[in-house]
Amino acid sequence: MAKKSPEGSWSAGRRGGLVWKQEKWPAKVRVFRKTEQHWDRVLDLLYWRDVGTTGLVFTGLVVGLACLFQLSAITILSNLGLGIMAFTLPVRFLYKAMVLVRLSDGSHPFQSYLDEDRTLTDEDTVRMAEQTVLLIATAVTELKRLFFIDSIMDSAKFVVFLYLLTYVGVQANGLTLVMTGVICAFSLPLLYRLQRERIDKIVKAIKKLVDKITEIVDLVVSLAKPPPALAPSPAPTPKLKQKTK
Repeated sequence: MAKKSPEGSWSAGRRGGLVWKQEKWPAKVRVFRKTEQHWDRVLDLLYWRDVGTTGLVFTGLVVGLACLFQLSAITILSNLGLGIMAFTLPVRFLYKAMVLVRLSDGSHPFQSYLDEDRTLTDEDTVRMAEQTVLLIATAVTELKRLFFIDSIMDSAKFVVFLYLLTYVGVQANGLTLVMTGVICAFSLPLLYRLQRERIDKIVKAIKKLVDKITEIVDLVVSLAKPPPALAPSPAPTPKLKQKTK
């Protein structure tokens, strides 16, 4: 029997033997598979499954953000580009010289990077635009609900959150928060994997406490609400007396 795979199948050819036939996936399936692959790569970085790659990415992010405290973004990007060119240009000249003295077959040293297809298709562009518009619309709807007090409990939480942000803004700037977020993103998943049982117990205890506090606040809010006004009872309709003959 011919073996089948998610991307194609082997079938018998006209002159015998097996021929590989590529199956065309629907657009939504292809987009979903690409998104899933990108998400798997992010998880591999955050969980330190490849220590060398994760260490390189983490160190580069932290060093780059630390440089932003002293230098501008334009200076950092230009120096980074010069550093890359200082490596790639001599290597390209070296391979060119090896071709002239017939020590190389003329292959490009960075051909594998040049062959990578990073262009966005129409489907990817439409998907990203839809996700962006949906995210903006959801954020605007949620902010409108919070500012105009659709739910007293949610608006009270939002007020507390904004009040706490005022203290955070005094103690730290946006760049410090970004660096803290990067460090937490690379350290917390690893910490959770090593101390999963203890963290789960702490999270359950905190969740129970929050649920009790929420129930108490909901009860107080319901008691503070005025009772609904009773609807006026309809006036009785006069009964007509039957005429006696």
